[in-house]
Amino acid sequence: MSTLPTFDSPADPAIHLSDRTKGLLLAVSSSIFIGASFIVKKKGLRAAGATGIRAGSGGYSYLSKPLWWAGMLTMVVGEVANFAAYAFAPAILVTPLGALSIIVSAVLAHYLLNERLNLFGLLGGMLCVAGSLTIVLHAPEETPITSVMQVWQLAMQPGFLLYVVAAVATILFFMLHVAPAHGTTSIFVYITICSLVGSLSVMSCKALGIAVKLTIEGDNQFFHPQIYFCLLVVAVCVVTQMNYLNKALDLFNTAIVSPIYYVMFTTFTITASVILFQEEQSARQATTEVCGFVTIVIGTFLLHSTKDLDITLASLHAATKSTLERGGSFSATSLSDLQMQRLPLTSSGAPNPPTPVAHRMTNSDRF
Repeated sequence: MSTLPTFDSPADPAIHLSDRTKGLLLAVSSSIFIGASFIVKKKGLRAAGATGIRAGSGGYSYLSKPLWWAGMLTMVVGEVANFAAYAFAPAILVTPLGALSIIVSAVLAHYLLNERLNLFGLLGGMLCVAGSLTIVLHAPEETPITSVMQVWQLAMQPGFLLYVVAAVATILFFMLHVAPAHGTTSIFVYITICSLVGSLSVMSCKALGIAVKLTIEGDNQFFHPQIYFCLLVVAVCVVTQMNYLNKALDLFNTAIVSPIYYVMFTTFTITASVILFQEEQSARQATTEVCGFVTIVIGTFLLHSTKDLDITLASLHAATKSTLERGGSFSATSLSDLQMQRLPLTSSGAPNPPTPVAHRMTNSDRF
């Protein structure tokens, strides 16, 4: 189906968009709002942490901050647009467009939060997006859904039930055992919880979106009790996601949280979608998707492991040029020498020690 707008006739200039185009436009607008909400909520969390108990330490003082509520409202608008997108386009196309929220949040964080990504961080983010798009472009087509009961019947299949049980068990294990011990030191703990919960909520949103769309078209779907079960699942999932996402945003750099959350959420959602709708795949498709996933893993590792390094394209070029002029080989020592060269000198001629980079291990040095 073409995604380009069509015109009925010269006398009727009204633009009629296909369902696929509507879904993609809604998904793009959703990413813009959600990316901006990360920044606004982070500023509210910072303000709350300065006067009360931080969200990362179990506090809820951010609930009294108008700025945090403005960020929440922005996220709600984005989530509503995202919800509507699932009614018009398949999840396997809508979900990966969340990559746009990474760009939005990274740009806004640079100007509003003074949080910067170094050269390797930018490269890692690009690899994450490229790997995710590779999976999406080679994923199988979603089975057309025309009723809520069709989604319910698919959800009752053993494969998807097994995924739900495994996801819920993992979520509870992380919430009860892993988060209390490692939640403040590992960025992956809270984000794993948010991503698994999100993969379950997307499947319910897909059913609700179809129900709303069909009801507006005249085929009432709200007499099915399964609709209200889906509403309950979405409500519980949204509350859980917001709670643990607030903790992750409060404890870690926004520019790091956004890409990792996107990668994990996209991976789990595509997995759930493939299992639920039982798409058949060729060996070529499966191989390409595995390559895309490996690219995501590499990008995530590069993004996370180099977040405390201060490296730019200019500094990398200067380090390489200096090393080649000496006839040596480029190594991590070259970067260290370069960073020393860029430091201001003391009165004795020795370079000042570098300013420590926040490692977010304690409340006093996270910001």
